[in-house]
Amino acid sequence: MSEPAVTAGLAGLARLIFTGQDPQPTWNALMARATASPPDVGAMLDLSTLLQLTGQRDQALALQADALARQRRFRRKVGTGEGPRLLALVAAGDLMASTPVEFLLAGWNGELDLLFLVPDDPPPTPMADHDLAILAVGESDANAPILRALSGVAAAWPRPMLNANVSAIAALGRDRAPARLAGRADLVAPPTRRVARAELAAIDEGFPIIARPVDSHAGAGLEKLQTAAELGGYLERQAGETFYVSPFVDYASPDGRFRKLRVALVAGRPFIVHMAVSEHWMVHYLNAGMAEDAGKRAEEAAMMATFDTGFAARHAAAFQALHAAFGLDYVALDCAEDRQGRLLVFEADTAMIVHDMDPPELYPYKAPAMHKLFAAFQALIAARLG
Repeated sequence: MSEPAVTAGLAGLARLIFTGQDPQPTWNALMARATASPPDVGAMLDLSTLLQLTGQRDQALALQADALARQRRFRRKVGTGEGPRLLALVAAGDLMASTPVEFLLAGWNGELDLLFLVPDDPPPTPMADHDLAILAVGESDANAPILRALSGVAAAWPRPMLNANVSAIAALGRDRAPARLAGRADLVAPPTRRVARAELAAIDEGFPIIARPVDSHAGAGLEKLQTAAELGGYLERQAGETFYVSPFVDYASPDGRFRKLRVALVAGRPFIVHMAVSEHWMVHYLNAGMAEDAGKRAEEAAMMATFDTGFAARHAAAFQALHAAFGLDYVALDCAEDRQGRLLVFEADTAMIVHDMDPPELYPYKAPAMHKLFAAFQALIAARLG
């Protein structure tokens, strides 16, 4: 394999956009390198990342495909660059396709190589020019061929590998994860079915239900349907052919608000990523009004300050059950407490976004919590290398 192309990486470019800086100078510099002769393939990949970050997904993925046709391995110096060599097996695709390894390495020193894998390609040849690998390909229909191809390769990898259990990653599917978690008294994972369009149209009982297109994220196409009469209108609004359907669980707190947490499990230990407080059942951090409401932020700050002795302690057995069910070194989940005080799990995935880019003037409590998570992930790397 040829020498890796150098990339600026996702984390720095995301911070540029997230903090509202002008991306044009960076874009111009990258464009000059990408259009040189020969083209700088690392700059091409970085341009595709910038396009994704600014909402130009189709153009971004086309440019990414062009870059990957020329080179599949990209290198980024992290911190001083002096330290372990980490190889991440990642999936071609959008920013939700793979574990956000770069964010998890904030404050780390070493070298990160990204080896991009594409569906229907032969599995990668195991290579030994690194100290530790991580299987960072997330669960999705698009990534299923990649995971299938990796099933034998990961087990025989010549270096230690984090999240090497391919079948456990595949089992994180929205319709498969609840089956692994069924039967627990202290844990609720609503049963989810995968149905074709015609099957969804024919549902006539069990309402209210939640429906969403397969492989959708951030609430795209996610709706609560109260009656069978609403199915026709929902399907008219959705272009997909396959959907996930689950019963609606009303998890409103006594004050009528909904509270959803993102939690990362590192070697089975839970770390809080954020908590969103919303007046609507479909809670996403970016639409919950956290930036506009000091009271909501104060509540999130209190949750972060007491997480280990409060929420995590109350649900210690449930988190242990989650870790036992999947056995992954790193996984994240969106969760809440139901009205009976049980841990309510909406989704588990290795590719959920985690970051420390929120403005400190609004969220002074977030950086310490995130750096605690990052330190745990980096300690896991050190322990596996040791």
